[in-house]
Amino acid sequence: MSTDVFFYEAFEEEEAELRRCLPDVRAEYTWAAVQETGHTEPPAPIISVRTQSLIPADWAPKLKGILSRSTGYDHLDRYAASAGVQVARGYLPLYCARAVAEHALMMWMALLRKLETQRKNFQSFSRDGLTGGECAGRTLLVVGVGNIGYEVVKIGRGLDMQVLGVDLVHPHADVFYRDFEAALPDADIIVCCMNLTQHNVNYFNAKTLANAKPGAVFVNVSRGELSPGADLLQLLERGVLGGVGLDVFDAEANLAVALRSGKKPTGARIEPVHILAQREDVILTPHNAFNSTEAVARKSEHSGMQIRNMLSYGQWLWPVPTA
Repeated sequence: MSTDVFFYEAFEEEEAELRRCLPDVRAEYTWAAVQETGHTEPPAPIISVRTQSLIPADWAPKLKGILSRSTGYDHLDRYAASAGVQVARGYLPLYCARAVAEHALMMWMALLRKLETQRKNFQSFSRDGLTGGECAGRTLLVVGVGNIGYEVVKIGRGLDMQVLGVDLVHPHADVFYRDFEAALPDADIIVCCMNLTQHNVNYFNAKTLANAKPGAVFVNVSRGELSPGADLLQLLERGVLGGVGLDVFDAEANLAVALRSGKKPTGARIEPVHILAQREDVILTPHNAFNSTEAVARKSEHSGMQIRNMLSYGQWLWPVPTA
């Protein structure tokens, strides 16, 4: 192969930054996910994806390494398990914590202040039904207090919110941790920042969120498989939740391909997203929380460091953790 690395899912600004960071590496780029390209063989010994590519299992023995330009790596674990062949897997754990946390903030503030309804009401200049809420004094529940979650904690404190954390481990001594079930009834804002594992799929469902404070806002900037859309829709219709912000989606790879091709999403796992998108109390964004100018620059720099380390030493600087 004449190409050292092939980058999938590289949008325009990211490609420009990657080219800047890897001027002497033989690299090729596409905006498309693997399944959208028609590639039947690996185009390079090293491939780099984000979270929407479905990599053929029979590529595994032919690959030197796979780099996911994401902080999560559950999709790489699933690929390794399905392929049955160990491939060196790398990820980017440190580049976008602040960007994602600020995206979560944007979502919950927009939902608290009924931004979509405000925009529509501008045409009539009516303020009826537009009274929203302030952040100060409200309770923010952060589920998953890792790098991203801790940034959310700091933002909440800066807004004079009462901040609670939920995590299996308690790495930050300055965070007040509580059990999820005990903290849920007090939470005005619930932000999901936890990693996806085989043990927490569908964690935020109609049953686990049933005791939420009426009108609570739920935001997920982690993984869509943690919060099934059908359950969130049910909770909104029942008035349990007052708003939902999602940057990630169940069956996201299929959803993204359908939307990019101009087709209506179909399938039990993604059809609810189409209904959610019509509601004024819902904000949906295209897995874009990471996408700040600063984070994209860091992402490309860290990707460059990863690629150079693999080319020079045959291993990732930040390998996917193993159990």
